Amino acid sequence: MTDQTLTLRNVEIDGLGGLDVRINGARIVEIAVGLRGGSGEIDGRGGALIPGLIDHHVHLLATAARADSVSLDGVSNRDQIGERLRAHAVTRAAGAWIRALDCPPHIAASLDRLALDAIFDDRPLRMQDQSGALWILNSRALDKIQAPFGPPGLERDYRGAPVGRLWRGDAWLRGEIGETAPPMRPIGERLAAMGVTGVMDASVSNNAGSAEALATAIRAGDLPQRLRLMSAGPLAPPADQTWRIGPVKVMLDDRDLPPLDAFIDQIVSAHAERRPVAVHCVTATQLALTLAAFDVAGSSSDDRIEHGGVIPLEAIGDLKRFGLTVITQPSFVHDRGGRYLAEVDPHEQGDIYRCASLLRSGVRVAASSDAPYGDLDPWAGMRAAVLRQSRRGLVVASDERVPARRALSLYLGGFSDPGGPPRRVAVGEPADLCLLKTPLAEALDTLSADIVAATIVGGRLAYQAP
Repeated sequence: MTDQTLTLRNVEIDGLGGLDVRINGARIVEIAVGLRGGSGEIDGRGGALIPGLIDHHVHLLATAARADSVSLDGVSNRDQIGERLRAHAVTRAAGAWIRALDCPPHIAASLDRLALDAIFDDRPLRMQDQSGALWILNSRALDKIQAPFGPPGLERDYRGAPVGRLWRGDAWLRGEIGETAPPMRPIGERLAAMGVTGVMDASVSNNAGSAEALATAIRAGDLPQRLRLMSAGPLAPPADQTWRIGPVKVMLDDRDLPPLDAFIDQIVSAHAERRPVAVHCVTATQLALTLAAFDVAGSSSDDRIEHGGVIPLEAIGDLKRFGLTVITQPSFVHDRGGRYLAEVDPHEQGDIYRCASLLRSGVRVAASSDAPYGDLDPWAGMRAAVLRQSRRGLVVASDERVPARRALSLYLGGFSDPGGPPRRVAVGEPADLCLLKTPLAEALDTLSADIVAATIVGGRLAYQAP
């Protein structure tokens, strides 16, 4: 639908049903009962109209590339890895690279070039572990790239030869392989079908090339969502504002933590450029270093902790004091909960992906997918925030459960204040909207993407259920 004027009839807003909503351009201009006229209409059939959802931490290009990859999620041994790789290889052109994802960490820890050769050496293979931090390459892959001149994250043996393990080397590896951007339309369509109208791309590797690839997808209509980009370095926003600049991303890795002084300088420099800071904090060690850095550098109200995988109780006060927002991923509790319960000390399991305790303490919290490393579906994230159950139904830190309405609100904060008050459906507000098939009370009982009837971004229809 391309009409600049759109009327949504018979919708529920904030519990009040039977309302009509008129959109002109990219804004809501009228809300009343029985609005007359309008060039385009959608019958809401009594369904709730809510602000469009925002995924506050996602990796779009990596998510799109997943469709062209083989997942190793759930494999338990090397034989199963080989079976999946060979089944995927027959669907690919002869000699084409094979890209595998989600290798369980206990298997990835024992793999190198020679181990991969024993599993699969028919063609160049790159395999990523479940954390997304490690790539493992077989000998055919190493032969095709400039491994002798690789980055510091490329592990080497005592002779200086690459062993096939590459840490945090996504951008370098893409450059060596010479990949083009993966198709974005399937991702844009899937996000729209789930009611998502905005995404924050949290890739530390974002640069002029990746930014232009995403801008091209938006201009082509393949990615209808509003977009902001994080980056480790400077980015020049496009003149047509297809995307906007997000925080400076700081990646932390327990294997190679930065000196405190250097970390402090990063924060100070970002603030001097009027950009907030988003720090990747998965472990308690990373969080402790981050809080120490903010204590010296100072914090802004827009600074963020990405993930908050482990937050000790004593750290919550500092998060509140510094005004930091925690961007969490509830779906990790479902997808990886069994591993957390098996590997984390029982006395520390209450620290895993906190939610309710942070909110009770006044810490701002927002939710996200971290796709492709987590489930792209925000409704699955909401269910996980409510239930806190693993795939097998084991409960992870039950005290961190939140009610369904609060779980939904974790996706309703704005880009500039993701953990702040939920955006509203009101006159004058942007027409970034999600129409549900049922009243909100029923939707909260379901928490399923199946209840999305239509998604509107900037006043334009991005999705309508059949």
